Amino acid sequence: MDAFFASIELLRYPQLKGLPVVIGGGRRKVDEELLAAQGERALRFIPVENFPLLKDYVGRGVITTATYAARQFGVGSAMGMMKAAKLCPQAIVLPVDFEEVRKYSRLFKSTITEIAPVMQDRGVDEVYIDFTDVPGGQREGGRVLARLIQKAIFEKTGLTCSVGVAPNKLLAKMASEFDKPNGISIVYEEDLQPRIWPLNVRKINGIGPKAGEKLARLHIHTIGELAAQDPSFLIANFGKATGAWMHEAAWGRDDRPVVTESEPVSMSRETTFDRDLHAVRDKAVLGAIFTDLCSKLAQDLQRKGYVAKTIGIKLRYDDFRIATRDQTADSYTADGQAIRKLAGLCLKRVPLEKKLRLLGVRASTLAKAGEEPVPEQKSPPSRSGSPQQGQQGIESMASDQLF
Repeated sequence: MDAFFASIELLRYPQLKGLPVVIGGGRRKVDEELLAAQGERALRFIPVENFPLLKDYVGRGVITTATYAARQFGVGSAMGMMKAAKLCPQAIVLPVDFEEVRKYSRLFKSTITEIAPVMQDRGVDEVYIDFTDVPGGQREGGRVLARLIQKAIFEKTGLTCSVGVAPNKLLAKMASEFDKPNGISIVYEEDLQPRIWPLNVRKINGIGPKAGEKLARLHIHTIGELAAQDPSFLIANFGKATGAWMHEAAWGRDDRPVVTESEPVSMSRETTFDRDLHAVRDKAVLGAIFTDLCSKLAQDLQRKGYVAKTIGIKLRYDDFRIATRDQTADSYTADGQAIRKLAGLCLKRVPLEKKLRLLGVRASTLAKAGEEPVPEQKSPPSRSGSPQQGQQGIESMASDQLF
């Protein structure tokens, strides 16, 4: 989907089309005041000059997405909004509305499966589709079907998408970026050398910043230069699995199928604070945020029909160091209070002297609700206490929360 979060907001605020807009962070006081001042009038009538600007933003928020008008200034996803303000101070700032995002995500995906049912979910705004056995899927190299999907999505949602068509997922992912927004790019096997090899190695999905920097130090900048390397050289520098994969990817080889169903490995919720918070001096604030994260994580599990056995926490300190801890329970749960207690046990095992800039909660070891594995039979309780007493001990520990 093209600038998905931003495009959804432009459906509400068509007066902002063509302007630099960034989406990020939660709803702020200034956003509430904007809506309150509008009263009963439709949102499309809010004057452009009334919207909050990026130059006035103060906080730790990160950009989720930006309109193409904002991207021309170097503003992009995952960039800190304070940093972005230096590049594009005139950009308008809007908060993320996750409910709307989920609604449109479900809508565009259901529209696709009505046309091409073999679809792999790749997150909120991206999918892989297998055209192979779809009637007309091979016409014009897949362009006809891609055009049909674009038209159907636009009619249902008012949103545009870009489609890359290729022999495999690796190349299709790259092709989807070639002609944004609202573009269709077809890549054949014979296009590897003229179209793929001149690209930077970072265009390969799976080569991140660190690997890209290491490749640059080895004087390997383009995919073609990567393809020219001996596999043994890449293995020596990146390890057996990664080195071999890099060589295959540079040659456009990818045999992964489109998987229509996959179970999530974990679910998480986290938030970055507007200011650094201290575990003691800001205990009440942190406690409320922590409880809210656990509650939302429980709602996510319940909505998707899962239960979890392992709960973990993630802390990022003011020096950007990260600490994580996990706690595995005796049974599965999707209950907010139970998740809060387990997360509280994790807190007892991390240092809390430094200020915190981020807090997160994670659920893993997931199972479908009602299909949990049967717990193993435990040996009889020892003299030190009954199972009930043990559980009470856990609850007692958890009740003495640090936040």
